[in-house]
Amino acid sequence: MVITLILMKRIFLSILLLISSFTACFSQSTQDFFDEADALFGTYVANGMVDYEGLHGNLETLNNILAIAKNIKITTSKADTYKAFWINAYNLAVLKGILDVYPTTSPLDTKGFFDKKKFNLGGLSLTLNDIENNLLRAKFDEPRFHFVLVCGAKGCPPLISKAYRPAELEMQLQQQTVKALNNDAFIRVSDGKVMVSEIFKWYREDFRKEGQSEIDFLNKYRKVKIPANAKLSFYNYDWRLNSK
Repeated sequence: MVITLILMKRIFLSILLLISSFTACFSQSTQDFFDEADALFGTYVANGMVDYEGLHGNLETLNNILAIAKNIKITTSKADTYKAFWINAYNLAVLKGILDVYPTTSPLDTKGFFDKKKFNLGGLSLTLNDIENNLLRAKFDEPRFHFVLVCGAKGCPPLISKAYRPAELEMQLQQQTVKALNNDAFIRVSDGKVMVSEIFKWYREDFRKEGQSEIDFLNKYRKVKIPANAKLSFYNYDWRLNSK
């Protein structure tokens, strides 16, 4: 009986040690991912534009970050970590997709850029649309995702020169949404009319929840409110590469 209890205790301690080691490894991997992504964005992104030429000459840096991301698995139980990871993973995958065919003038130059090209991230093989629609939009009622997921084109809201991080995510989501919706080039208001990005047409259901209109949504973040009866229309998306 004593020997059995000693063996059970040793097994229990071994299991605890294994769990502790796994947790430490996971924490370190996610921290490494956020830190490395932060350094890359800080080096190659300025004023929303990307230095693709410079990054193309240092592909190893991007590939190393994606290699870290490949094996990270996060559940929605850690919601802010999950969201931050997949927002950064999306933005990094866009860079990778463009640099795989660089030089190029637009993400649309690559057939199936958003719905066919696969990336190995988070233990899964995914397209960009999978990340946006299945892993983020389908799991969270969060229209502000549209102002932080950057598709590599000038028509997108700007890519920031830092990583999205769990502890700062709410502030970053709010900041980028306010910035986009108060940008006169992105939301064009004049003479009782408002022209908005086609993002508001493609994802209309995200902005019209609980009986609100697109203008209601805009006014939640606008400093200068838009009249409720303003005529809404959409300008053509600018698919030119968001290159410096």
